[in-house]
Amino acid sequence: MRRFALILLLCPGILAAEEFRALTGDEILAALSERKLDYGDGVSQTFAESMLTQYFSGRPSAGRWAVRGDQYCSVWPPSDLWACYDVLQSGDTIRFVDEAGGTADGVYSE
Repeated sequence: MRRFALILLLCPGILAAEEFRALTGDEILAALSERKLDYGDGVSQTFAESMLTQYFSGRPSAGRWAVRGDQYCSVWPPSDLWACYDVLQSGDTIRFVDEAGGTADGVYSE
């Protein structure tokens, strides 16, 4: 047990790197407006202040986004069904959590 405690004292970033904090509606707006997230493997998404969003995965896909309560919501035409997600943040990483508990992590990009 003492070794484990010593490792944590010497490497405090180990625990901090994994801490995600749930965002409120206002924090979601601030975290996403006019930002771009990189999901890896050439996949990214932009969030315009006009509430339009572009998802790039080989080719662009345009949709709309909104904040409802403390959730990020999006709709992707031709569908008119909105999907909503809890949003968490850890440093430059934004995590979207769907109603089934599935997650998608994006990192801020230029």
